[in-house]
Amino acid sequence: MSGKTRAGIAGIVGAVVAFGVAELVHGIYSSVPSVFVALVQGIIEFTPGELVTRGIEILGQADIPVLITCTVIGALAFSAALAILAVRRPVLALIGVGVLAAIGVAASLAQPFVAPVPTIVTVVGALALGAILTETLLRVSGLRSGKPAVSETAPPAGSPDDPSSPVVRSREAYSSGGTAVGRGGFLLLGGGAAVAGLAALGVGRVLAGRGAQASSDPKPLNLPESPAAKPAQGGGGSNEGSSEGNSEGGKEGGAQKAAKHETLPPPPEDASIDVPGMPDLITPASSFYLIDTALQSPRIDVSTWKLSVKGAVDNPVEFSYKDLLGMSTRESDITLSCVSNPVGGGLVSNGRWTGVLLSDVLAEAGVSRDKITRASQQLVGRSVDGFTAGFRTNIALDGREALVAFGLNGSELPIKHGYPVRLVIPGLYGYISATKWLSEIELTNWDFNAYWIQRTWTKEGPVKTQSRIDTVKDGAQISAGKTPIGGIAWAPHRGIERVEVSTDGGATWNETRLAKQLALDTWRQWVYEWDAKPGQYTLQVRATDGEGETQTAKERPPHGAPSGAGGTDGATGYHTVGVTVA
Repeated sequence: MSGKTRAGIAGIVGAVVAFGVAELVHGIYSSVPSVFVALVQGIIEFTPGELVTRGIEILGQADIPVLITCTVIGALAFSAALAILAVRRPVLALIGVGVLAAIGVAASLAQPFVAPVPTIVTVVGALALGAILTETLLRVSGLRSGKPAVSETAPPAGSPDDPSSPVVRSREAYSSGGTAVGRGGFLLLGGGAAVAGLAALGVGRVLAGRGAQASSDPKPLNLPESPAAKPAQGGGGSNEGSSEGNSEGGKEGGAQKAAKHETLPPPPEDASIDVPGMPDLITPASSFYLIDTALQSPRIDVSTWKLSVKGAVDNPVEFSYKDLLGMSTRESDITLSCVSNPVGGGLVSNGRWTGVLLSDVLAEAGVSRDKITRASQQLVGRSVDGFTAGFRTNIALDGREALVAFGLNGSELPIKHGYPVRLVIPGLYGYISATKWLSEIELTNWDFNAYWIQRTWTKEGPVKTQSRIDTVKDGAQISAGKTPIGGIAWAPHRGIERVEVSTDGGATWNETRLAKQLALDTWRQWVYEWDAKPGQYTLQVRATDGEGETQTAKERPPHGAPSGAGGTDGATGYHTVGVTVA
Protein backbone atom coordinates (compact mmCIF):
# COMPACT_ATOMS: atom_id res chain seq x y z
CA MET A 1 0.00 0.00 0.00
CA SER A 2 1.54 3.29 -1.10
CA GLY A 3 1.98 6.29 1.16
CA LYS A 4 -0.58 8.30 -0.80
CA THR A 5 -3.14 5.53 -0.44
CA ARG A 6 -2.57 5.40 3.33
CA ALA A 7 -2.84 9.17 3.59
CA GLY A 8 -6.04 9.19 1.55
CA ILE A 9 -7.59 6.48 3.73
CA ALA A 10 -6.60 8.44 6.84
CA GLY A 11 -8.39 11.51 5.48
CA ILE A 12 -11.52 9.53 4.62
CA VAL A 13 -11.61 7.96 8.09
CA GLY A 14 -11.28 11.40 9.66
CA ALA A 15 -14.18 12.70 7.56
CA VAL A 16 -16.39 9.73 8.49
CA VAL A 17 -15.74 10.30 12.18
CA ALA A 18 -16.35 14.05 11.87
CA PHE A 19 -19.68 13.58 10.09
CA GLY A 20 -20.64 10.78 12.49
CA VAL A 21 -20.05 12.91 15.58
CA ALA A 22 -21.91 15.88 14.08
CA GLU A 23 -24.85 13.66 13.15
CA LEU A 24 -24.92 12.12 16.64
CA VAL A 25 -25.16 15.58 18.19
CA HIS A 26 -27.98 16.43 15.77
CA GLY A 27 -29.85 13.30 16.84
CA ILE A 28 -29.49 14.19 20.50
CA TYR A 29 -30.16 17.92 20.15
CA SER A 30 -32.40 18.84 17.24
CA SER A 31 -31.53 22.55 17.40
CA VAL A 32 -28.15 21.59 15.96
CA PRO A 33 -28.87 20.80 12.30
CA SER A 34 -27.48 17.90 10.33
CA VAL A 35 -24.27 19.37 8.94
CA PHE A 36 -24.27 17.11 5.92
CA VAL A 37 -27.90 17.93 5.07
CA ALA A 38 -27.09 21.63 5.49
CA LEU A 39 -24.19 21.30 3.04
CA VAL A 40 -26.38 19.57 0.45
CA GLN A 41 -29.10 22.18 0.97
CA GLY A 42 -26.53 24.89 0.35
CA ILE A 43 -25.46 23.23 -2.89
CA ILE A 44 -29.10 23.17 -4.00
CA GLU A 45 -29.51 26.87 -3.23
CA PHE A 46 -26.40 27.96 -5.13
CA THR A 47 -26.69 25.68 -8.15
CA PRO A 48 -27.53 27.68 -11.32
CA GLY A 49 -31.19 27.46 -12.27
CA GLU A 50 -30.69 26.00 -15.74
CA LEU A 51 -28.54 23.23 -14.29
CA VAL A 52 -31.19 22.48 -11.66
CA THR A 53 -33.89 22.27 -14.32
CA ARG A 54 -31.78 20.03 -16.53
CA GLY A 55 -31.07 17.75 -13.58
CA ILE A 56 -34.77 17.45 -12.74
CA GLU A 57 -35.60 16.76 -16.37
CA ILE A 58 -32.98 14.03 -16.74
CA LEU A 59 -33.15 12.42 -13.30
CA GLY A 60 -36.72 13.12 -12.20
CA GLN A 61 -37.27 12.18 -8.54
CA ALA A 62 -33.79 10.65 -8.44
CA ASP A 63 -32.22 14.11 -8.58
CA ILE A 64 -31.82 14.52 -4.81
CA PRO A 65 -30.44 10.98 -4.19
CA VAL A 66 -27.93 11.54 -7.00
CA LEU A 67 -26.92 14.90 -5.54
CA ILE A 68 -26.47 13.37 -2.08
CA THR A 69 -24.35 10.55 -3.51
CA CYS A 70 -22.17 12.99 -5.41
CA THR A 71 -21.78 15.16 -2.31
CA VAL A 72 -20.70 12.16 -0.23
CA ILE A 73 -18.12 11.17 -2.83
CA GLY A 74 -16.92 14.75 -3.18
CA ALA A 75 -16.58 15.24 0.59
CA LEU A 76 -14.60 12.03 1.02
CA ALA A 77 -12.39 12.81 -1.97
CA PHE A 78 -11.65 16.31 -0.66
CA SER A 79 -10.83 14.90 2.78
CA ALA A 80 -8.48 12.36 1.21
CA ALA A 81 -6.79 15.14 -0.78
CA LEU A 82 -6.29 17.23 2.36
CA ALA A 83 -4.69 14.29 4.15
CA ILE A 84 -2.31 13.67 1.24
CA LEU A 85 -1.46 17.38 1.28
CA ALA A 86 -0.85 17.21 5.05
CA VAL A 87 2.07 14.80 4.56
CA ARG A 88 4.19 17.48 2.88
CA ARG A 89 2.33 20.75 3.52
CA PRO A 90 0.50 20.48 6.84
CA VAL A 91 -0.13 24.23 7.08
CA LEU A 92 -2.00 24.27 3.77
CA ALA A 93 -3.98 21.22 4.84
CA LEU A 94 -4.91 22.96 8.09
CA ILE A 95 -6.10 25.97 6.11
CA GLY A 96 -8.25 23.59 4.06
CA VAL A 97 -9.80 22.22 7.26
CA GLY A 98 -10.50 25.79 8.32
CA VAL A 99 -12.25 26.45 5.03
CA LEU A 100 -14.37 23.33 5.55
CA ALA A 101 -15.27 24.54 9.04
CA ALA A 102 -16.31 27.94 7.71
CA ILE A 103 -18.46 26.37 4.99
CA GLY A 104 -20.03 23.94 7.46
CA VAL A 105 -20.83 26.67 9.96
CA ALA A 106 -22.28 28.98 7.29
CA ALA A 107 -24.43 26.23 5.79
CA SER A 108 -25.66 25.09 9.21
CA LEU A 109 -26.52 28.58 10.43
CA ALA A 110 -28.53 29.15 7.25
CA GLN A 111 -31.02 26.51 8.39
CA PRO A 112 -34.15 27.67 10.25
CA PHE A 113 -34.51 27.44 14.04
CA VAL A 114 -30.84 26.80 14.76
CA ALA A 115 -29.09 27.24 18.11
CA PRO A 116 -26.01 29.20 16.94
CA VAL A 117 -23.46 28.50 19.70
CA PRO A 118 -24.07 24.72 19.97
CA THR A 119 -24.06 24.52 16.17
CA ILE A 120 -20.70 26.29 15.83
CA VAL A 121 -19.19 24.19 18.65
CA THR A 122 -20.46 20.99 17.01
CA VAL A 123 -19.13 21.79 13.54
CA VAL A 124 -15.72 23.00 14.75
CA GLY A 125 -15.39 20.24 17.33
CA ALA A 126 -16.33 17.45 14.91
CA LEU A 127 -13.87 18.70 12.28
CA ALA A 128 -11.14 19.09 14.91
CA LEU A 129 -11.71 15.52 16.08
CA GLY A 130 -11.58 14.27 12.47
CA ALA A 131 -8.38 16.25 11.82
CA ILE A 132 -6.71 14.92 14.99
CA LEU A 133 -7.64 11.36 14.06
CA THR A 134 -6.28 11.83 10.54
CA GLU A 135 -3.03 13.25 11.93
CA THR A 136 -2.74 10.32 14.34
CA LEU A 137 -3.17 7.81 11.54
CA LEU A 138 -0.57 9.63 9.44
CA ARG A 139 1.91 9.53 12.30
CA VAL A 140 1.43 5.88 13.27
CA SER A 141 1.84 4.90 9.63
CA GLY A 142 5.16 6.74 9.51
CA LEU A 143 4.02 9.31 6.97
CA ARG A 144 4.39 12.28 9.32
CA SER A 145 7.22 11.05 11.55
CA GLY A 146 10.07 11.75 9.19
CA LYS A 147 10.82 8.01 9.14
CA PRO A 148 10.03 5.53 6.39
CA ALA A 149 6.96 3.47 6.84
CA VAL A 150 7.26 -0.19 7.72
CA SER A 151 8.28 -2.34 4.77
CA GLU A 152 5.50 -4.13 2.96
CA THR A 153 7.79 -7.13 2.25
CA ALA A 154 6.97 -9.85 4.72
CA PRO A 155 10.05 -10.74 6.86
CA PRO A 156 10.80 -14.30 7.90
CA ALA A 157 8.51 -15.74 10.54
CA GLY A 158 9.81 -15.23 14.04
CA SER A 159 12.11 -12.37 13.09
CA PRO A 160 11.95 -9.10 15.04
CA ASP A 161 10.03 -7.58 12.13
CA ASP A 162 7.41 -10.33 11.92
CA PRO A 163 4.06 -8.45 11.47
CA SER A 164 1.97 -11.33 12.77
CA SER A 165 0.87 -8.93 15.48
CA PRO A 166 -1.08 -5.95 14.07
CA VAL A 167 1.13 -3.39 15.78
CA VAL A 168 4.88 -3.67 15.17
CA ARG A 169 7.30 -1.37 16.88
CA SER A 170 9.77 0.19 14.52
CA ARG A 171 13.49 0.10 15.24
CA GLU A 172 13.10 3.76 16.05
CA ALA A 173 10.46 3.09 18.70
CA TYR A 174 12.26 5.23 21.20
CA SER A 175 13.34 7.86 18.72
CA SER A 176 11.42 11.01 17.88
CA GLY A 177 9.57 9.03 15.23
CA GLY A 178 7.48 7.29 17.88
CA THR A 179 5.56 4.15 16.87
CA ALA A 180 4.85 3.00 13.30
CA VAL A 181 2.51 0.22 12.22
CA GLY A 182 2.37 -2.14 9.29
CA ARG A 183 -0.44 -2.38 6.77
CA GLY A 184 -2.52 -4.71 8.94
CA GLY A 185 -2.21 -2.47 11.97
CA PHE A 186 -3.01 0.65 9.95
CA LEU A 187 -6.12 -0.95 8.48
CA LEU A 188 -7.17 -2.20 11.90
CA LEU A 189 -6.83 1.23 13.49
CA GLY A 190 -8.40 3.06 10.55
CA GLY A 191 -11.18 0.51 10.14
CA GLY A 192 -12.02 0.61 13.83
CA ALA A 193 -12.24 4.40 13.76
CA ALA A 194 -14.37 4.31 10.61
CA VAL A 195 -16.74 1.77 12.17
CA ALA A 196 -17.05 3.99 15.25
CA GLY A 197 -17.80 7.00 13.04
CA LEU A 198 -20.40 5.11 11.05
CA ALA A 199 -21.96 3.82 14.26
CA ALA A 200 -22.23 7.38 15.59
CA LEU A 201 -23.75 8.49 12.29
CA GLY A 202 -26.25 5.63 12.37
CA VAL A 203 -27.28 6.28 15.96
CA GLY A 204 -27.67 9.97 15.16
CA ARG A 205 -29.89 9.23 12.18
CA VAL A 206 -32.01 6.83 14.24
CA LEU A 207 -32.44 9.37 17.03
CA ALA A 208 -33.25 12.14 14.56
CA GLY A 209 -35.67 9.87 12.74
CA ARG A 210 -37.48 8.93 15.94
CA GLY A 211 -37.79 12.57 16.90
CA ALA A 212 -39.07 13.46 13.45
CA GLN A 213 -41.55 10.57 13.50
CA ALA A 214 -42.83 11.49 16.95
CA SER A 215 -43.38 15.09 15.90
CA SER A 216 -44.64 14.33 12.39
CA ASP A 217 -47.54 12.02 13.24
CA PRO A 218 -50.50 14.32 12.57
CA LYS A 219 -52.98 14.86 15.37
CA PRO A 220 -56.73 15.18 14.89
CA LEU A 221 -57.64 18.74 14.00
CA ASN A 222 -59.66 20.20 16.86
CA LEU A 223 -61.24 23.53 16.00
CA PRO A 224 -62.49 25.74 18.82
CA GLU A 225 -66.17 26.26 19.33
CA SER A 226 -67.48 29.37 17.60
CA PRO A 227 -67.11 32.33 19.97
CA ALA A 228 -70.23 33.63 21.59
CA ALA A 229 -69.71 37.01 19.99
CA LYS A 230 -72.55 39.38 19.33
CA PRO A 231 -73.66 38.82 15.73
CA ALA A 232 -73.10 41.61 13.25
CA GLN A 233 -76.09 43.79 12.61
CA GLY A 234 -78.53 42.09 10.26
CA GLY A 235 -77.18 38.58 10.64
CA GLY A 236 -76.60 35.73 13.01
CA GLY A 237 -73.84 33.22 13.54
CA SER A 238 -73.88 29.44 13.44
CA ASN A 239 -71.38 26.64 13.69
CA GLU A 240 -72.76 25.11 10.56
CA GLY A 241 -72.52 27.42 7.59
CA SER A 242 -73.40 27.01 3.98
CA SER A 243 -70.79 27.11 1.28
CA GLU A 244 -71.90 30.58 0.27
CA GLY A 245 -70.50 33.82 1.61
CA ASN A 246 -67.50 34.50 3.76
CA SER A 247 -68.12 35.00 7.46
CA GLU A 248 -65.57 37.06 9.29
CA GLY A 249 -63.77 35.85 12.37
CA GLY A 250 -61.83 39.07 12.75
CA LYS A 251 -59.03 39.34 15.23
CA GLU A 252 -60.31 42.21 17.27
CA GLY A 253 -62.82 44.90 17.68
CA GLY A 254 -66.52 45.54 17.60
CA ALA A 255 -69.50 43.71 16.25
CA GLN A 256 -68.72 40.96 13.83
CA LYS A 257 -70.15 37.74 12.55
CA ALA A 258 -69.46 34.68 14.68
CA ALA A 259 -66.89 32.33 13.25
CA LYS A 260 -68.27 29.31 11.40
CA HIS A 261 -66.51 26.01 10.82
CA GLU A 262 -67.89 24.59 7.59
CA THR A 263 -67.30 20.88 7.09
CA LEU A 264 -68.06 18.63 4.13
CA PRO A 265 -70.20 15.50 4.21
CA PRO A 266 -68.56 12.20 3.25
CA PRO A 267 -68.01 11.93 -0.52
CA PRO A 268 -71.09 10.48 -2.26
CA GLU A 269 -70.82 6.89 -3.42
CA ASP A 270 -71.28 7.86 -7.06
CA ALA A 271 -68.13 10.04 -6.90
CA SER A 272 -66.05 6.84 -6.90
CA ILE A 273 -65.78 3.97 -9.36
CA ASP A 274 -64.93 0.64 -7.78
CA VAL A 275 -62.61 -1.17 -10.18
CA PRO A 276 -59.21 -2.73 -9.43
CA GLY A 277 -56.34 -0.26 -9.70
CA MET A 278 -58.44 2.90 -9.36
CA PRO A 279 -56.81 5.47 -7.04
CA ASP A 280 -58.60 6.49 -3.87
CA LEU A 281 -60.91 9.43 -4.39
CA ILE A 282 -59.27 11.14 -1.38
CA THR A 283 -55.55 10.44 -1.16
CA PRO A 284 -54.41 9.37 2.33
CA ALA A 285 -51.92 11.83 3.83
CA SER A 286 -49.31 9.06 4.00
CA SER A 287 -49.58 8.57 0.21
CA PHE A 288 -49.83 12.22 -0.81
CA TYR A 289 -47.13 13.09 -3.31
CA LEU A 290 -44.15 14.93 -1.90
CA ILE A 291 -41.76 17.29 -3.69
CA ASP A 292 -39.64 19.78 -1.75
CA THR A 293 -36.59 21.97 -2.11
CA ALA A 294 -36.01 21.38 1.62
CA LEU A 295 -34.20 18.13 2.42
CA GLN A 296 -35.53 18.23 5.98
CA SER A 297 -38.85 19.61 7.13
CA PRO A 298 -38.50 22.52 9.58
CA ARG A 299 -39.63 21.79 13.14
CA ILE A 300 -41.81 24.73 14.13
CA ASP A 301 -42.96 25.63 17.63
CA VAL A 302 -46.59 26.46 16.99
CA SER A 303 -46.86 28.40 20.25
CA THR A 304 -44.45 31.05 18.96
CA TRP A 305 -45.21 30.80 15.22
CA LYS A 306 -46.70 33.87 13.52
CA LEU A 307 -48.05 34.56 10.05
CA SER A 308 -47.48 38.14 8.94
CA VAL A 309 -49.32 39.81 6.07
CA LYS A 310 -47.29 42.76 4.85
CA GLY A 311 -46.06 44.69 1.84
CA ALA A 312 -48.42 46.84 -0.21
CA VAL A 313 -51.36 46.47 2.19
CA ASP A 314 -53.38 49.05 4.10
CA ASN A 315 -53.13 47.24 7.42
CA PRO A 316 -50.11 44.98 8.02
CA VAL A 317 -51.26 42.27 10.40
CA GLU A 318 -49.99 39.18 12.24
CA PHE A 319 -51.85 35.97 13.06
CA SER A 320 -51.00 33.31 15.58
CA TYR A 321 -52.01 29.70 15.01
CA LYS A 322 -54.80 30.18 17.54
CA ASP A 323 -55.98 33.30 15.69
CA LEU A 324 -56.40 31.33 12.46
CA LEU A 325 -58.23 28.46 14.12
CA GLY A 326 -60.61 30.98 15.69
CA MET A 327 -61.60 32.45 12.32
CA SER A 328 -64.28 31.04 10.03
CA THR A 329 -62.87 27.87 8.47
CA ARG A 330 -63.94 25.48 5.78
CA GLU A 331 -63.13 22.11 4.29
CA SER A 332 -62.41 21.97 0.58
CA ASP A 333 -61.61 19.07 -1.71
CA ILE A 334 -58.67 20.17 -3.85
CA THR A 335 -56.33 18.31 -6.19
CA LEU A 336 -52.69 19.43 -6.21
CA SER A 337 -50.15 18.50 -8.87
CA CYS A 338 -46.50 19.16 -9.51
CA VAL A 339 -45.33 20.95 -12.65
CA SER A 340 -42.59 18.30 -12.98
CA ASN A 341 -45.17 15.52 -13.28
CA PRO A 342 -44.70 13.71 -16.61
CA VAL A 343 -47.74 12.64 -18.62
CA GLY A 344 -49.19 9.69 -16.72
CA GLY A 345 -46.99 10.38 -13.69
CA GLY A 346 -47.81 10.10 -10.01
CA LEU A 347 -47.05 13.63 -8.79
CA VAL A 348 -50.72 14.44 -8.27
CA SER A 349 -52.98 13.84 -5.26
CA ASN A 350 -56.41 14.82 -4.02
CA GLY A 351 -56.94 15.97 -0.43
CA ARG A 352 -59.66 17.28 1.84
CA TRP A 353 -58.10 20.47 3.18
CA THR A 354 -59.17 22.57 6.16
CA GLY A 355 -58.26 26.22 6.51
CA VAL A 356 -59.21 29.85 6.35
CA LEU A 357 -60.03 31.45 3.02
CA LEU A 358 -57.02 33.39 1.82
CA SER A 359 -59.41 36.19 0.87
CA ASP A 360 -60.49 36.44 4.54
CA VAL A 361 -56.88 36.70 5.70
CA LEU A 362 -56.19 39.38 3.09
CA ALA A 363 -59.34 41.25 4.11
CA GLU A 364 -57.90 41.61 7.62
CA ALA A 365 -54.99 43.47 5.99
CA GLY A 366 -57.34 45.71 4.06
CA VAL A 367 -56.87 43.96 0.71
CA SER A 368 -59.70 43.67 -1.81
CA ARG A 369 -59.93 43.30 -5.59
CA ASP A 370 -60.63 46.97 -6.16
CA LYS A 371 -57.53 47.92 -4.18
CA ILE A 372 -55.01 45.90 -6.20
CA THR A 373 -52.44 48.24 -7.69
CA ARG A 374 -49.20 47.85 -9.58
CA ALA A 375 -47.44 47.70 -6.21
CA SER A 376 -49.61 44.76 -5.05
CA GLN A 377 -50.05 42.73 -8.24
CA GLN A 378 -48.22 39.71 -6.86
CA LEU A 379 -48.90 37.69 -3.73
CA VAL A 380 -45.72 36.06 -2.43
CA GLY A 381 -45.80 33.28 0.14
CA ARG A 382 -42.60 32.93 2.15
CA SER A 383 -41.62 29.86 4.13
CA VAL A 384 -39.73 29.82 7.42
CA ASP A 385 -36.72 28.48 5.47
CA GLY A 386 -36.81 31.38 2.98
CA PHE A 387 -38.49 29.58 0.06
CA THR A 388 -40.83 31.83 -1.93
CA ALA A 389 -43.67 31.26 -4.38
CA GLY A 390 -45.70 33.98 -6.06
CA PHE A 391 -48.85 34.38 -8.16
CA ARG A 392 -51.18 37.17 -9.21
CA THR A 393 -53.04 38.65 -6.24
CA ASN A 394 -56.38 38.68 -8.05
CA ILE A 395 -56.35 34.86 -8.15
CA ALA A 396 -56.71 34.83 -4.36
CA LEU A 397 -59.78 37.04 -4.67
CA ASP A 398 -61.60 35.60 -7.71
CA GLY A 399 -63.94 33.33 -5.76
CA ARG A 400 -61.94 30.08 -5.80
CA GLU A 401 -61.40 28.32 -2.48
CA ALA A 402 -57.80 29.41 -2.02
CA LEU A 403 -56.87 28.44 1.52
CA VAL A 404 -54.47 29.28 4.27
CA ALA A 405 -54.62 25.62 5.25
CA PHE A 406 -53.82 23.91 8.55
CA GLY A 407 -55.59 20.57 8.10
CA LEU A 408 -55.52 17.61 5.72
CA ASN A 409 -58.11 14.83 5.73
CA GLY A 410 -59.42 15.75 9.17
CA SER A 411 -56.04 15.97 10.89
CA GLU A 412 -53.47 18.67 11.44
CA LEU A 413 -51.08 19.07 8.54
CA PRO A 414 -48.26 16.51 8.60
CA ILE A 415 -44.91 18.24 9.11
CA LYS A 416 -43.67 17.19 5.68
CA HIS A 417 -46.75 18.75 4.10
CA GLY A 418 -46.31 22.14 5.73
CA TYR A 419 -47.26 22.09 9.42
CA PRO A 420 -48.46 24.29 10.93
CA VAL A 421 -49.79 26.29 7.96
CA ARG A 422 -49.42 26.30 4.18
CA LEU A 423 -51.08 27.77 1.10
CA VAL A 424 -53.37 25.65 -1.08
CA ILE A 425 -54.45 27.39 -4.29
CA PRO A 426 -56.72 25.43 -6.66
CA GLY A 427 -55.75 25.54 -10.32
CA LEU A 428 -52.08 26.53 -9.89
CA TYR A 429 -49.01 24.33 -9.91
CA GLY A 430 -47.29 24.10 -6.57
CA TYR A 431 -44.07 25.82 -7.63
CA ILE A 432 -45.84 29.20 -7.82
CA SER A 433 -48.40 28.76 -5.06
CA ALA A 434 -48.05 25.92 -2.56
CA THR A 435 -45.82 27.51 0.07
CA LYS A 436 -45.32 25.12 2.98
CA TRP A 437 -44.31 26.13 6.53
CA LEU A 438 -45.78 29.52 5.73
CA SER A 439 -44.51 32.49 7.74
CA GLU A 440 -45.22 35.53 5.53
CA ILE A 441 -47.63 36.71 2.90
CA GLU A 442 -46.31 39.75 1.09
CA LEU A 443 -48.04 41.80 -1.58
CA THR A 444 -45.56 43.24 -4.02
CA ASN A 445 -45.15 44.14 -7.69
CA TRP A 446 -44.89 41.69 -10.57
CA ASP A 447 -41.16 42.37 -10.98
CA PHE A 448 -40.29 40.23 -7.96
CA ASN A 449 -39.14 36.75 -8.98
CA ALA A 450 -39.77 33.94 -6.52
CA TYR A 451 -37.58 30.87 -5.98
CA TRP A 452 -38.29 28.85 -9.11
CA ILE A 453 -38.72 31.88 -11.33
CA GLN A 454 -35.15 32.83 -10.46
CA ARG A 455 -34.26 29.40 -11.84
CA THR A 456 -35.77 30.12 -15.28
CA TRP A 457 -39.21 28.56 -14.73
CA THR A 458 -42.34 30.12 -16.21
CA LYS A 459 -43.81 32.84 -14.02
CA GLU A 460 -47.48 31.89 -14.40
CA GLY A 461 -48.37 28.24 -13.84
CA PRO A 462 -52.04 27.28 -14.34
CA VAL A 463 -52.54 23.52 -14.12
CA LYS A 464 -53.03 21.93 -17.54
CA THR A 465 -55.88 19.52 -18.21
CA GLN A 466 -54.49 16.03 -17.72
CA SER A 467 -55.70 12.42 -17.66
CA ARG A 468 -54.14 9.12 -16.68
CA ILE A 469 -54.78 5.41 -17.16
CA ASP A 470 -54.46 3.61 -13.81
CA THR A 471 -56.13 0.21 -14.07
CA VAL A 472 -53.85 -1.14 -16.82
CA LYS A 473 -50.08 -0.72 -16.86
CA ASP A 474 -47.80 -0.33 -19.85
CA GLY A 475 -46.66 -3.71 -21.16
CA ALA A 476 -49.44 -5.61 -19.37
CA GLN A 477 -50.87 -8.87 -20.68
CA ILE A 478 -54.62 -9.12 -20.16
CA SER A 479 -57.25 -11.71 -20.91
CA ALA A 480 -59.71 -11.31 -23.74
CA GLY A 481 -63.19 -10.18 -22.78
CA LYS A 482 -64.62 -7.33 -20.75
CA THR A 483 -61.79 -5.28 -19.25
CA PRO A 484 -62.30 -2.02 -17.34
CA ILE A 485 -59.90 0.67 -18.52
CA GLY A 486 -60.04 3.39 -15.90
CA GLY A 487 -58.22 6.19 -14.16
CA ILE A 488 -58.43 9.86 -13.26
CA ALA A 489 -58.57 13.20 -15.04
CA TRP A 490 -58.09 16.65 -13.54
CA ALA A 491 -58.39 20.32 -14.44
CA PRO A 492 -58.62 22.11 -11.06
CA HIS A 493 -60.94 25.13 -10.96
CA ARG A 494 -62.40 24.15 -14.34
CA GLY A 495 -63.58 20.60 -13.73
CA ILE A 496 -63.76 17.66 -16.13
CA GLU A 497 -66.57 17.48 -18.68
CA ARG A 498 -65.59 14.43 -20.76
CA VAL A 499 -62.96 11.68 -20.91
CA GLU A 500 -62.31 9.55 -23.99
CA VAL A 501 -60.25 6.40 -24.51
CA SER A 502 -58.70 5.10 -27.72
CA THR A 503 -57.68 1.46 -28.11
CA ASP A 504 -56.06 1.94 -31.52
CA GLY A 505 -53.43 4.60 -30.89
CA GLY A 506 -55.75 7.58 -31.41
CA ALA A 507 -57.44 6.55 -34.66
CA THR A 508 -60.85 6.32 -32.97
CA TRP A 509 -62.14 7.48 -29.59
CA ASN A 510 -64.70 6.06 -27.17
CA GLU A 511 -66.49 8.08 -24.48
CA THR A 512 -66.06 6.81 -20.94
CA ARG A 513 -68.38 6.65 -17.95
CA LEU A 514 -67.58 9.40 -15.47
CA ALA A 515 -67.99 9.34 -11.72
CA LYS A 516 -69.77 12.30 -10.20
CA GLN A 517 -67.52 15.38 -10.03
CA LEU A 518 -66.72 15.74 -6.32
CA ALA A 519 -65.78 19.40 -6.84
CA LEU A 520 -64.51 21.55 -9.69
CA ASP A 521 -61.13 21.61 -7.97
CA THR A 522 -60.69 17.83 -7.78
CA TRP A 523 -59.82 15.00 -10.06
CA ARG A 524 -62.59 12.88 -11.54
CA GLN A 525 -62.62 9.13 -11.93
CA TRP A 526 -63.59 7.49 -15.20
CA VAL A 527 -63.89 4.00 -16.69
CA TYR A 528 -64.35 2.44 -20.14
CA GLU A 529 -65.62 -1.16 -20.34
CA TRP A 530 -63.50 -2.54 -23.16
CA ASP A 531 -64.47 -5.74 -24.96
CA ALA A 532 -60.87 -6.77 -25.59
CA LYS A 533 -60.01 -9.10 -28.49
CA PRO A 534 -56.68 -10.93 -28.82
CA GLY A 535 -53.89 -8.80 -30.27
CA GLN A 536 -51.52 -5.90 -29.60
CA TYR A 537 -53.10 -2.57 -28.62
CA THR A 538 -52.07 0.99 -27.89
CA LEU A 539 -54.36 2.61 -25.33
CA GLN A 540 -54.62 6.38 -24.97
CA VAL A 541 -56.73 8.75 -22.91
CA ARG A 542 -57.69 12.40 -23.30
CA ALA A 543 -59.87 14.73 -21.24
CA THR A 544 -61.97 17.81 -21.93
CA ASP A 545 -62.30 20.38 -19.16
CA GLY A 546 -65.38 22.25 -17.98
CA GLU A 547 -64.64 25.10 -20.38
CA GLY A 548 -64.76 22.75 -23.39
CA GLU A 549 -61.00 22.64 -24.00
CA THR A 550 -59.59 19.20 -24.84
CA GLN A 551 -56.04 18.45 -23.79
CA THR A 552 -53.53 18.62 -26.61
CA ALA A 553 -51.97 15.57 -28.23
CA LYS A 554 -48.66 17.40 -28.66
CA GLU A 555 -46.06 15.66 -26.55
CA ARG A 556 -43.90 17.96 -24.48
CA PRO A 557 -41.93 17.29 -21.28
CA PRO A 558 -42.66 19.32 -18.13
CA HIS A 559 -39.59 21.53 -18.53
CA GLY A 560 -39.84 22.29 -22.21
CA ALA A 561 -38.51 20.70 -25.38
CA PRO A 562 -35.23 18.73 -25.25
CA SER A 563 -33.46 21.83 -26.53
CA GLY A 564 -34.65 23.67 -23.43
CA ALA A 565 -37.04 25.91 -25.37
CA GLY A 566 -40.47 26.67 -24.00
CA GLY A 567 -39.85 27.10 -20.29
CA THR A 568 -41.26 25.08 -17.40
CA ASP A 569 -45.04 25.03 -17.33
CA GLY A 570 -46.12 21.38 -17.32
CA ALA A 571 -46.11 18.34 -19.58
CA THR A 572 -48.57 17.84 -22.42
CA GLY A 573 -49.69 14.86 -24.51
CA TYR A 574 -51.86 11.78 -24.13
CA HIS A 575 -51.03 9.09 -21.57
CA THR A 576 -50.27 6.00 -23.64
CA VAL A 577 -49.87 2.37 -22.63
CA GLY A 578 -49.27 -0.71 -24.74
CA VAL A 579 -51.01 -3.98 -23.85
CA THR A 580 -51.24 -7.52 -25.18
CA VAL A 581 -54.60 -9.28 -25.14
CA ALA A 582 -54.41 -13.08 -25.11
